[in-house]
Amino acid sequence: MTNLFSVFDPSTSMFNLSINWLSTMIAMIMMPMMFWLIPTRMTVLWNLITKTLHNEFKTLLGTTGMNGSTLIFISAFSLILFNNFMGLFPYIFTSSSHLAFTLTLSLPLWISFMIYGWINHTQHMFAHLVPQGTPPVLMPFMVCIETISNLIRPGTLAVRLAANMIAGHLLMTLLGGTGSSLSYYILTLLIITQIALLTLESAVSIIQSYVFAVLSTLYSSEVN
Repeated sequence: MTNLFSVFDPSTSMFNLSINWLSTMIAMIMMPMMFWLIPTRMTVLWNLITKTLHNEFKTLLGTTGMNGSTLIFISAFSLILFNNFMGLFPYIFTSSSHLAFTLTLSLPLWISFMIYGWINHTQHMFAHLVPQGTPPVLMPFMVCIETISNLIRPGTLAVRLAANMIAGHLLMTLLGGTGSSLSYYILTLLIITQIALLTLESAVSIIQSYVFAVLSTLYSSEVN
């Protein structure tokens, strides 16, 4: 028996090079469409989305946030959203279901926030370790808890995204594998279920990319 998770392994290769991750780069080919002189409906829609996200993230960052800092989180949102949607197409490798992709996004962001915070706002970062109103007896424990919760942030960001992508795809793979041995009546139900799951996965793709971007914004707002 093959491993249940083998469907997520990078297996497609050409000249001994894994070409699964190529789907991540397709966004670069589609980018020039955004620079048309006459705006298309897609450009207008995307500008509306980015403007809404900019206003949302600007509110979260507050007045202390630097100008243009929302662009980092909008870019992260766009990249994750594109890769999540690419994974919904048959025979296309879902790069966002791998920790190699998600950790590459979350770790540099978190490390840069920490370096910036501890160098420029050291006292503020120490103050964050003890929440306001904590009794003196509990202070050592709160420092430990806050330190651990701070250290696992990049891991939770990465695992949340990867696990959500894997869960839906795995369920669809398991249900789809039983199709050949079912009767017509149950097969009809299975197809309806698969369509419903696909719709749910589309929603999850948007939600997870938004959650990743919002949490990254909140973590950055804490270091100012």
